[in-house]
Amino acid sequence: MVRKESAPTARGTGFRLVTVCSRFGLLVASAILAAAIVATPNVANGQSGRQKESSNKKPPSKSSGPVAEPQSERPRTVSASEKNLPPKAPTEVDPNDVVRISSTLVPIPVSVLDPRGDSVTNLRLDEFELRVDGQPRPLSDLTRTETPVRLVMLFDNSGSLDAEREFEKQAAMRFFRRVLRPVDEAAIYSIETDSRLAQPLTPNVGVLEQTIATFGRPTGGTSLFDAILGAANYVRPYPGRRVLVIVSDGIETTSNATDFEDVLRHVLADDCEVFAVQTGLYEGANLRALTAERRMERLSTQTGGAVFLPKTVAELDVAFNEIASDLAHQYVLSYYPAPEHRDGRLHVIDLGIKSRKDVRVRSRKGYYAPKPTGSEEW
Repeated sequence: MVRKESAPTARGTGFRLVTVCSRFGLLVASAILAAAIVATPNVANGQSGRQKESSNKKPPSKSSGPVAEPQSERPRTVSASEKNLPPKAPTEVDPNDVVRISSTLVPIPVSVLDPRGDSVTNLRLDEFELRVDGQPRPLSDLTRTETPVRLVMLFDNSGSLDAEREFEKQAAMRFFRRVLRPVDEAAIYSIETDSRLAQPLTPNVGVLEQTIATFGRPTGGTSLFDAILGAANYVRPYPGRRVLVIVSDGIETTSNATDFEDVLRHVLADDCEVFAVQTGLYEGANLRALTAERRMERLSTQTGGAVFLPKTVAELDVAFNEIASDLAHQYVLSYYPAPEHRDGRLHVIDLGIKSRKDVRVRSRKGYYAPKPTGSEEW
């Protein structure tokens, strides 16, 4: 109805103007008529402004799927159908390059225990004292448990472990339920003749429990060194605290890698903290078992973790609980080596507490500096 009223009004105005203009001369009438004609569209536009405004709003287009995934700080979790594929880095970078870039920062996870064995959780950055190769060095940052955990459990499925098998599996499941928070992720490596990634990193505790539950009766050889190297290499591109939990008797039999010192060097270079739960050793000590125990002790001590030797099934459950508690109360310190210390060598770390002498500090004992540019990767 608005448009029907406005059009005749505009035309009527034009006719009256022509009549008036005929009395004053054709020239004046033409000018006034032209002005009236120009003004007429403005009236229409002013009345139809609401419709014009709404016409500019385009209806949302229907998308056939997501246009792009938001970028995150770390590679996405690999799906079950991609188990055999290597994890994708957040950018198109060779995985080896990630080590050279991130290794300028040396993360130092630290557990501080009082004489009763309880965690000390109220320390400040300036209370820690760091020495590298015997020389005082500055610490740049301190974070607490907000640092996410990227945990890989190495579960022994070789023929060397059989006794109390079902309890070991149940204890591992309870461990995942207790240790994983929403910001954490865990993966599972199966230690076998050909050790393999059985479950990629996931925050889903149910998926991890299902993976453990499907492990059958252990058979075959024990490629423990291969599993440790594979797990450290797998978790290397991911930010956060990198933790390896080895559930095994520690006896090595069939790995392609045979040099334990090389294994230790890689684990330190990949900034992994190792906890070892040595099961199956309480049935009888022998030379191989003692050698395995010393290896696990050294691996855990050098990386800032701990080794547990449960002799009963109850002690096995306690070991998992202690690891979960330890990870929940850690400090994470940051140290940036000077440029002249980027020499590819092992540097010894000694960390202490200035304000207290009655505590026990557990942290990594060394780090491998990045090699000079152009040097060969090991």
